[in-house]
Amino acid sequence: MHDFNLHAPEGANKRKRIVGRGQGSGRGTTAGRGNKGQKSRSGGKTYVGFEGGQMPLYRRLAHRGFSNYPFKKVYEVINLGDIQNHYNDGETVNNVSLIEKGLVKKAALIKILSDGEFTKKLNFSVDAVSAAAKDKIEKAGGTVVVSAKK
Repeated sequence: MHDFNLHAPEGANKRKRIVGRGQGSGRGTTAGRGNKGQKSRSGGKTYVGFEGGQMPLYRRLAHRGFSNYPFKKVYEVINLGDIQNHYNDGETVNNVSLIEKGLVKKAALIKILSDGEFTKKLNFSVDAVSAAAKDKIEKAGGTVVVSAKK
């Protein structure tokens, strides 16, 4: 390759649009702002939520109280029946092993529910377990440790 053969890829260098420089430029007269109205004037800006001078929605509605939505905990739910099919006796069920076995796609809070048959002796170390699931696990000879995550 020769140095005189180098050039920027297509679309890399764009020409600056110059407006308001006469009719012949193609962007004269109104300079691409259209005809009349607030947005055609200099300094004629609006803001997000502006409704043309009408009282905007965010001011018409009352905003009171507290929402716990940003702080909610979302659990990945797994049933004992699914765990029964993927684990052997004596194994430990935790966040890492659940991801390895493909029962959970990503790291998340995990809750075990009691749906399905369960007979294997397994050790559980998860974020939450339902009362019915805990009974089934302990009847099968397993142990349950609930980690106290906040």
